Amino acid sequence: MKTLSYCFFTTPIGACGIAWSDEGITSVSLPEAQETRLRARFKARFPEADEVPPSPAVARAIERIQTLLRGEPDDLQDIVLDDGEVPSFNKRVYDIARRILPGATRTYGDIAKELGDPLLAREVGQALGRNPFPIIVPCHRVLAAGGKTGGFSATGGVETKFRMLAIERAKTDNAPSLFDELPLAAPPRRPRNARTS
Repeated sequence: MKTLSYCFFTTPIGACGIAWSDEGITSVSLPEAQETRLRARFKARFPEADEVPPSPAVARAIERIQTLLRGEPDDLQDIVLDDGEVPSFNKRVYDIARRILPGATRTYGDIAKELGDPLLAREVGQALGRNPFPIIVPCHRVLAAGGKTGGFSATGGVETKFRMLAIERAKTDNAPSLFDELPLAAPPRRPRNARTS
């Protein structure tokens, strides 16, 4: 039987938990305001695991998650996951999601098409809803059609998703933001008395 350990850490937007085995990270929680509830959930979910200081590899993963949530880009793609219990379809979805860089987004339909069947968008959403590695597998960067945020079953719901996307400066719809450069409707007029060369 696998030995599991876990610990908790703080980020700029709340407390997170992380669990690991000798093979890699087995679980990450999204940030939440109340660490006591987070602790209770981890103890219930991993009753045989011990709360211990992180191993060097886990400590580096924690530092990188904290850095990302401070707004410094890090794709976290090389963090080793223990996904032995993850169904094969979900693994394929997570592999695609891990390639979405900070500040970028894709849709459930995009991922379904990459999997070879555009009709799998709902199943992609369900797989991401069961993602045991949020942040490392950035399910928050996957949106519904038309750039809408879609659902988010994690603690804090869509508000957490918005916060994380805002930290990464991601665009969540097709409308220009206040700071986007808008195209000119017509070229600027030259003053009447301007000379042409």
